[in-house]
Amino acid sequence: MMDAFNSGDIERILNFMHPDFETEVPAELSAEPDVYRGHEGVRRYFDSFWPMEDVRFEAAGFWDAGGSGRDESVVVDVRLTAKGGRTAIPVEQRIAQVWTLRDGRALRVCIYPTLDQALAAAGLPPHDGAAA
Repeated sequence: MMDAFNSGDIERILNFMHPDFETEVPAELSAEPDVYRGHEGVRRYFDSFWPMEDVRFEAAGFWDAGGSGRDESVVVDVRLTAKGGRTAIPVEQRIAQVWTLRDGRALRVCIYPTLDQALAAAGLPPHDGAAA
């Protein structure tokens, strides 16, 4: 899925997204917080990066958070990098996400400022520094 994100190919990205997909970018992580729903929301989310170039998502680790019924969850430690479109100034943001998957497709992504917050939200113990 991260490879699809980094490809910039929105149709490839949408293949991984459930039609009922939803995510919210919280105010503490963005100057323009918003909620993105469905495939149109995914398109709008990726369009929001237009002032940036070379946007890359790198997974630094994964934690299986189990599941219930049809849904499975995974915690992902993410490094987001890009360059300013006009300035070429590099930017980096570390976030953590809890992905809920249904039928092998992303149904929901909850975004957190720290890995330990995401782990706690998924009912997992804090990160001890060991590789996931």
